[in-house]
Amino acid sequence: MKYHHIPVMLSEVVKHLAVKPGGIYIDCTLGGAGYTLELAKRVGPKGRVLALDMDIAAISNAKEKIAKQAIENVILVQENFKNIAPVFHEYFKKEELVDGIVFDLGLSSFQLSDKKRSFSFQNDVPLDMAFGKKAEKQTVEIINNYKLLDLTEIFREYGEEKNAYKIARAIVLERKKRKIETTQDLVDIIVKQYPKRAYYKIHPATKVFQALRIETNQEFNNLKTALADISKILKFKGRIVVVSFHSGEDRIVKQFFKNNEEIMPIVKKPVVASENEVASNPRARSAKLRSGIKVV
Repeated sequence: MKYHHIPVMLSEVVKHLAVKPGGIYIDCTLGGAGYTLELAKRVGPKGRVLALDMDIAAISNAKEKIAKQAIENVILVQENFKNIAPVFHEYFKKEELVDGIVFDLGLSSFQLSDKKRSFSFQNDVPLDMAFGKKAEKQTVEIINNYKLLDLTEIFREYGEEKNAYKIARAIVLERKKRKIETTQDLVDIIVKQYPKRAYYKIHPATKVFQALRIETNQEFNNLKTALADISKILKFKGRIVVVSFHSGEDRIVKQFFKNNEEIMPIVKKPVVASENEVASNPRARSAKLRSGIKVV
């Protein structure tokens, strides 16, 4: 399956990073390599780009693209971005620091359309929403072992699901009869908690699946860990750009800039995608870009 992904707000990301030739940059979420390839082009042969991703498919895809374009200034590492500081120190000299860091926190189009994974509920496959083999939790274990109130909290906080308790209770009751193992098993339970004839802008299972993905990969906790370590490797006047797609992620980033004395926001309000971009790439509709610069 071809790895297809359109990078969101690419020109805005490059602008806010103020990319310069010869610089060192980190793409914490390689994905389809859109940001990485653009950064590699702009920093030139004397610059370097470190790109991280938990997904081996993303790494393999990027290797092919880099080879085709004869790019030699990119380092690809299959790793969680929560380990951004130790990974950077592993590949760069002690005295070196980073000019810019970018995060794209959304799922790639490839991941959503991959029929072997359960990020989407369009295919009946085993429940497994891990980005990579090193995922901190297993989706099927969360569904079958978490307590009622824990499931409720996850669905409410990570999925912003208004029927969180009702759905969690239905899951707990169903798993007493049998193990919930596939996407269809879970979808059937969720759909039954909604009125049959009601009209929905999104599928009733969308928010629960989002919540389970976030919990499986510990996305919010990993983001907090990565942001806390950024000051250690970012040089004076170095920049950070975060593109988020979830209000919870955006709150984490907003609070980070608000409470961090070393990194100040470049603009007060988040940047959103243009109407033209949203028309050509609907995924960009919910994207928010926040950026900061190290001032100490």
